[in-house]
Order: sequence, then C-alpha cells, then structure tokens
Amino acid sequence: MTTLQDILWTGPAAAPVTLLLAHGAGAPMDTPFMNFFADGLAAKGIRVGRFEFPYMAARRVTGRRRPPDNTVNLQAIWRGVITACGAPRPVIGGKSMGGRMASMLADEVNARGLVCLGYPFYGAGRRDKPRTAHLETLRTPTLICQGERDVLGDRPSVEALALSKHIRLHWAADGDHDLKPRKASGRTHDDNLKGALDAVLSFLSALPS
Repeated sequence: MTTLQDILWTGPAAAPVTLLLAHGAGAPMDTPFMNFFADGLAAKGIRVGRFEFPYMAARRVTGRRRPPDNTVNLQAIWRGVITACGAPRPVIGGKSMGGRMASMLADEVNARGLVCLGYPFYGAGRRDKPRTAHLETLRTPTLICQGERDVLGDRPSVEALALSKHIRLHWAADGDHDLKPRKASGRTHDDNLKGALDAVLSFLSALPS
C-alpha cells in the first residue's frame, strides 16, 4: 500500500493545484527530465508529487533492472497514490508509461486533469497496434506534450488518430520521446523542455476549480 511517505513532494503544500507524476518504464522518478518538470512547476506554485512503481523501487535496492509490473498492479499503485496524496481532485500524469497508466484511470478517479509527457501511442515498431482506444472517449481535460518525431507517436501518425476533443497536444519541435531535438533543427533540448513546461503551466491554470 502506498503511503504519504512514499511520495516525493516538490512545491508548496498549500498550492491550489496538486499534480501527481509517475515515471516511465525504464527510468526512475528523479531523472533530470522529471526533476526539470517537478522543479519548474514547483517554482510557479504547483505542488508536485512523484512516486515509483514497485519494480523501480526494488531496483534502487538491488541495482537490478526489472520489467514493469503488469497493468493491473500498476493501476492499483496509481489508485493508492491518489488516495494517499490527500488532495481531493489531483491532476495526474507522468512520463511515457506512467502517463499512459494515469490516462487509463483518469475518468474513473475523477481526476481534475491529465498531463502526459511523451505518450507511448504505440509500442516500438508496433504502429499497427495503437494504444489509444481509451483516448477516443476520454472525458478528463488532458494535455499531451509530444516530440514531433517521437518513435512512439510522431506528429503525422498522432494527428491521424481519432482522439477525444478533451485532449490538447503540445508539439515539441523536432523532439524525440524525451522532447530532444536534433542539432540540425536549430533548437536545443532546453528550448523544448521550457516550451513544454510553459504549456503545462498554461493548461493547469485554465483547469476549472
């Protein structure tokens, strides 16, 4: 069972918005990517809570890489975090897999909003099997920050999908799955991260109370 002590908090406890973020499949909750968004949002008055799924928490102890837990267990952990955080209607989301798991629960838990940072619209090399059925009917206000050339959901492929009208997309120019552009694009990773951060802040400020 997830407890309040299992959540890594950044930002003011009395903030008007609480955002819970889960990590991606292969990296923990305190990567430079996750730190950038947690610290940047906290500096603007958002309370950010991060947590790790059991397989990733175990990796900190053993040093051994493990595959993610199954979907049922990942969703159970998400529900526990939402209960433990103490916020009546938090915004939920995360990086890649963490955001995908949150998106599958957002309507069920009556989340105030959903923020996905690099959504895995399909698995690597599996464009024939998009993971988007639930995104077609999603009712929760949603922001997806996506790299234009993300191998798990590039701009042309995603724009061809039938997504809910409640989903807003922010495109990081020439960005990959971590929103990082190529040098030849003339943009920097910092440019794209800051652009995504601004998009998240704008999205959160516009959410109904």
